[in-house]
Amino acid sequence: MTGLDIVQLSRLQFGITALYHFLFVPLTLGLSILLAMMESVYVMTGRPIWREMTKFWGTLFGINFAMGVATGVTMEFQFGTNWAYYSHYVGDVFGAPLAIEGVMAFFLEATFIGLFFFGWDRLSKLGHLIVTWAVAIGGNLSALWILVANAWMQDPVGARFNFETMRMEVTNFAQVLLNPVAQAKFVHTVSAGYVTGAMFVLSVSAFYILRGRHLEIAKRSLAMAAAFGLASALSVVVLGDESGYTASQNQKMKIAAIEAMWETEPAPASFTAIGIPDIKSETTLYAVRIPWLLGLIATRSVDEVVPGIKNLVADTEGRIRNGMIAYDALTKLKQDRSNAELRATLDAHVADLGYALLLKRYTPRVTDATDQQIREAANDTIPDVLTLFWSFRVMVGLGFWFIILFGTVFYLNWRKTIATTPIVLHAALWSLPLPWVAAELGWIISEYGRQPWTIEGVLPTFLSASNVPASSVEASLVGFFIFYTALLCADLFLMRKYIGLGPQADPTREAAE
Repeated sequence: MTGLDIVQLSRLQFGITALYHFLFVPLTLGLSILLAMMESVYVMTGRPIWREMTKFWGTLFGINFAMGVATGVTMEFQFGTNWAYYSHYVGDVFGAPLAIEGVMAFFLEATFIGLFFFGWDRLSKLGHLIVTWAVAIGGNLSALWILVANAWMQDPVGARFNFETMRMEVTNFAQVLLNPVAQAKFVHTVSAGYVTGAMFVLSVSAFYILRGRHLEIAKRSLAMAAAFGLASALSVVVLGDESGYTASQNQKMKIAAIEAMWETEPAPASFTAIGIPDIKSETTLYAVRIPWLLGLIATRSVDEVVPGIKNLVADTEGRIRNGMIAYDALTKLKQDRSNAELRATLDAHVADLGYALLLKRYTPRVTDATDQQIREAANDTIPDVLTLFWSFRVMVGLGFWFIILFGTVFYLNWRKTIATTPIVLHAALWSLPLPWVAAELGWIISEYGRQPWTIEGVLPTFLSASNVPASSVEASLVGFFIFYTALLCADLFLMRKYIGLGPQADPTREAAE
């Protein structure tokens, strides 16, 4: 790791821990809903086989949930250890959703998870069903508050900069909560989790059918997973369109980078289905384009343009210059806090103050930055085009594959021929890891595409890190990597063990049915 500075090390550590943690989150979201659906059928029909199904998939859910908690708790501490200035600057806004998530959603989920496992013979059927739904709702609420916090990083609404405290402070919590980006991210992320849970149940059920084991439970599980997965996969595509639209309103550079679109096209812009971006020539080779599609997704119109990278860089230069005025007024206000004229100047230009902070990479005297330094700072707002371009297309391709696969299994199950179609069962089995690939790529697009900002347009990433020795971050990074890898191996071992054991038959089931 020699050569990495404190910011790069901190980003690498948080990125690795986040990606590890997100291996467990989608399955928790999806499998919890499926458990509630299975138990609902049990309560409505009284058939013990649905209880067996719920308990079996619940065991696998419990293993995954425990690993998710173990990997997730440490992430919040990193804001204080590795991102101290970030925590100081925006903690008033960012901390509230995280606190609510911990107090309300996490404890709701964690409290009822014990009742789910140990309450089968202590609670009534309806009482246990309520517990199972509470676990599912608690998991979704956890996702909601985390995504509210993350959405504010993408679109910082409902807050303002207070020059007296030198921090961002909440002005309207309802705007933070009802942020359109948060709404779009929540439904899109949760739907992706449902796809992951459905694929997990589908793949394991396909494995049992191919092996001729636990057929009664496997066929019922497969049928439910196919229907739920098809609805969820279709939702992901539709809701992904909404995420694209919200990003186009406040993160235009991310959209341009995903498209590798250097020049602004006439409206409505076409969408590049496939191609090879050439960074040096700033063109996309062998591009296959779909007319109008990008314009319709990004602007919901046929007459609005989608700006290209070059135009956005030019706009950023203007915002940096405007931010320099705000920075100059802020500097002088520290010496004369009662100066009304300076406060009016700051208020008029404060929306671009964060852009002036980009200059701190090149000069400590922001107000004296040269034209060359302003151009370099503006160019820093271009994220990694190749990473975003290919990550997005692989993610979208996987999304359409999920629709095809779930749709095919649903149709064959309806025709009662799925058990005699091994090629589809094998496709379902080998597709098991793909939802995780798609989910991780989605987070890479979301978070990597925001660079160079920690808070879009407000706080650059290189200013957010703690002032700690790089060696400390290196040591903790290695420790986290080893620990999280051990947890992942334990998770895979336990999952494989209990899938191998299979559902435990209820001795009273045959008599009851």
